[in-house]
Amino acid sequence: MVFGVRFEMKRNRTELIVAILSASKKESCKTRIMYDVNMNLASFNKYLRELTRAGLIAKVGNPQNRIVYRITDRGIDLLQLLEKADQFISL
Repeated sequence: MVFGVRFEMKRNRTELIVAILSASKKESCKTRIMYDVNMNLASFNKYLRELTRAGLIAKVGNPQNRIVYRITDRGIDLLQLLEKADQFISL
């Protein structure tokens, strides 16, 4: 810790994808997911666009006519695979 500031290593691409997919398990608006994964808007939009195009996250409507996002079955499969890989690597 330097001057009371804690420095953390940057997250890699896989860690960011896992964080976004995990945060998308419950239907949430874009802002809520972004805050949950602690990313800036520009980076988050890039990842969200990629994950949506890949069919890992889907836009869904809700009764209040707001756009919310939810992980898809394909996204759940990938998330489980990445979590297993992380456990295997941690051995």
